[in-house]
Amino acid sequence: MKVAGLFCFSLISVSVCLGQTGSGFEKIRLSPDFVSEGVSVADVNKDGKKDVLAGYYWFEAPNWTRHEIVPARVFDPTKEYSNSFVNGAFDVNSDGWPDQLIVDFPGDPGYWFENPGKKTGAWKKHFIYDTLGIGNESPAFIDIDGDKRPDLLCSDVDKKQLIWLKSPTKKGDTTWTRFSISEENAPATDKFSHGLGFGDMNGDGVKDVIIKEGWYESPRDPKKSGWVFHPAAFGEDCSQMQAYDVNKDGKTDVVSASAHRLGIWWYEQSDSSGTPVFKRHVISDVVSQTHSSSLTDLNSDGKPDFITGKRYLAHHAAKDPGTDAPSLLIWFESNPDKEPYWTQHVIDNDSGSGLHVVVDDMDKDGKTDIIVSNKKGVFIFLNRIKS
Repeated sequence: MKVAGLFCFSLISVSVCLGQTGSGFEKIRLSPDFVSEGVSVADVNKDGKKDVLAGYYWFEAPNWTRHEIVPARVFDPTKEYSNSFVNGAFDVNSDGWPDQLIVDFPGDPGYWFENPGKKTGAWKKHFIYDTLGIGNESPAFIDIDGDKRPDLLCSDVDKKQLIWLKSPTKKGDTTWTRFSISEENAPATDKFSHGLGFGDMNGDGVKDVIIKEGWYESPRDPKKSGWVFHPAAFGEDCSQMQAYDVNKDGKTDVVSASAHRLGIWWYEQSDSSGTPVFKRHVISDVVSQTHSSSLTDLNSDGKPDFITGKRYLAHHAAKDPGTDAPSLLIWFESNPDKEPYWTQHVIDNDSGSGLHVVVDDMDKDGKTDIIVSNKKGVFIFLNRIKS
């Protein structure tokens, strides 16, 4: 089907037309270059405006002037992977200036670049935790222990162990502290493992760690040992795993998407003789390579929505399912009071997402915007959805 200026196709018995008109978002392309599959947001120069950081570069608002953090280069999306898979931005050493954190290619060490502040020149590079090889393709900079500072959830590829690294808290301190979640030689700890999440799975008020083979129940203090593993089958290799009560039945479900094949789904939690059981429900089965996701309220209705997108040329020219399809960036509106529980909306058809989706209010209008970086470039999508 053709509609003036738009590309259309059938999506589970619904015709979807792709284009900027009516998408509810304003697209800003900061760069067409492949520089990173991770991205972060911070006021780098403390001028009151939020800037975008992607790998070894930062883009200065409001004109999005590109600056090098250290000497850097552009990658060939058809032949190369970048040296920046997941990013985070916060003040590691508490000197008042936000730093750039990078998880490199799976299995390589992570590091952070120290913001020089008012000085000029290259940012100083620090390892996050010596030469620890960071595994799992969905690591996350999130607050594990509730001190309002991001930590790093990942795996140790040498010991094949799920861990978290607590970020330093004192001014001038740059030491990260390692805490174990699993035993050694545990599942989801290979450098190319997929699927990792963080949320309260059993309603005890403490957030747990989710992998596609099940979930680790956190002790009251996550720094303590004794995380209890609960086996569950959450499907194939996936992107970030979101914990959310989809149907408002009081039980936490798991929402995720296929990293390299077709499919977006949620696993409904129910009880069977006191033992949690998870039933798979398909949300969509036509978008592929959805290697990243986020759960946030986009339409200001108080309910979190699910954002994902296609990772363009995830395996370069390899013919994975849907490789030649448009690079969609999409969101699913949450409808917990009635079925179907999700309504799909297309944001864009020529961007997709990378290894994670970042959400922030870039223009300070009270709405959540979307920031992504991948082999098609670096993008901001300003939220123009009418509340």
